[in-house]
Amino acid sequence: MKSKVFFLGFLLSVWLCSACKREELPHSSCFKGRLAVKGICMNYVIEVIEGQVDSSQVEKLWKNPMTGKTYTQAFALRSICSFPENMKEGDEFHFNIAALPEDKMCAQCKAYSPVPSRGLSIKLCD
Repeated sequence: MKSKVFFLGFLLSVWLCSACKREELPHSSCFKGRLAVKGICMNYVIEVIEGQVDSSQVEKLWKNPMTGKTYTQAFALRSICSFPENMKEGDEFHFNIAALPEDKMCAQCKAYSPVPSRGLSIKLCD
């Protein structure tokens, strides 16, 4: 009798747990970034403003030689084909670091605008 009660209790708890939805925090596994510099020809500089990014992937401090302004945890955007064109300097967004660069072909002019030597391909989080 005790085993039947235990079994029914177990089934009831499994059913209750499956009926409940766990609220997931949005962007919990994403970094938060800011478009720091929207340079000419998609020469964009992004700052990581939240999240622990590998320090070997970003410039701890990067100084823009044209403005003298310093940025922290900055990197050059490498995934230019998939980055939204309507993003403005100062806009914040959530992103993941893409394992492999996207294989898209898109036009990019060759005008120079300074960016950090380290760059990353990223994908925006939904």
